[in-house]
Amino acid sequence: MSDFSTEPKTGNNVIRHLLEQLRRHPKRVVFTEGEDIRVIEAAARLVREEVVAPILLGNRERIRALAAQHAIPLTFIHIIDPPLSSDFGLFCQRVENIARYRTLQLGQPEEIVARPHYFGALMVQYGQADAIVGGNQALPAAYFRALHHTIKPLSAVPKIFCVSILIGPHLNHLGGSGILLLADSGLISNPDVPELASIALETGKLARHFLGRKPFVAMVSHSTKGNAESMDARRMAAAAALAQAEASKQFLEIDIEGELQADVALDPEAAEVKLPGAHTRRTADVLVFPNLDAAHIALKLLQHVAGAQTYGRLILGLSRPAAQVPRTATVETLFGTAVAIAVEAIKFHQIYPDSDF
Repeated sequence: MSDFSTEPKTGNNVIRHLLEQLRRHPKRVVFTEGEDIRVIEAAARLVREEVVAPILLGNRERIRALAAQHAIPLTFIHIIDPPLSSDFGLFCQRVENIARYRTLQLGQPEEIVARPHYFGALMVQYGQADAIVGGNQALPAAYFRALHHTIKPLSAVPKIFCVSILIGPHLNHLGGSGILLLADSGLISNPDVPELASIALETGKLARHFLGRKPFVAMVSHSTKGNAESMDARRMAAAAALAQAEASKQFLEIDIEGELQADVALDPEAAEVKLPGAHTRRTADVLVFPNLDAAHIALKLLQHVAGAQTYGRLILGLSRPAAQVPRTATVETLFGTAVAIAVEAIKFHQIYPDSDF
């Protein structure tokens, strides 16, 4: 059970509250691309805040030289060069087992485990780190492939998907508490009704954990409540109905509604005009999009035009917490992403207290 306060918070206050949670339950986060000054700076800040024990993968001497060049202390930052690690042989054996039992063609185990993405994913899968962050120097496909091959998926989630976290205290209606979650913003091109319902439920659970209150999940569309009869609008309405039924069945504290236009979901005044009797509506905390194009375009516009701060993508549907950041990630993005995925790791530890996680 979360011990979050139920008081309203702004986006920045939510982040501060997440930091407070982590100070009580610090986690180990492995960064797969540690030979990056942005990662080193973010890791040093995580240590200063006393919230995360960072693990950087890469060549030890290059990382130390980068840190020295920029006068960044490496105190309490663990550096691992995968081929030189004492766990390298053990992980090679485990990759052989994974390939055998999952009938995968992965190649030579030594070559696979030497890759930082695979090594970091194995660390998380086998309990040597609590969460993983990667993608700051690699194409997303390479990072996602490593996660897919090494971390077990959750059987209750039809497909792995991504959730982007945005904050923007200067923006009106950016989430009910100044923090907005967008899904799926990274993986499923055209989710069907069961996939959309699952995205709504899992992202709603994440929002509940972050916000400490019942979140409002909006299934967004070009239509509001049937005012545009189209297959896509009906698909979002059907997904909302399915998600609502499942939330009730599981006794989840999540409000789910759809289909809704984005202004109806986010702006109470617009909702009052377009929906009779809607004057008491809240601003949505989560937007579930009909397809990947819509979600990704909305994410980039909010980030690059409106100036919202993004905290990477959390990858849901895996049995261990993982996050992906873009190659354009700032130090703030890396820091916030690590904080968010580490807080998600707290929830995993509460759900699976007897595991080796």
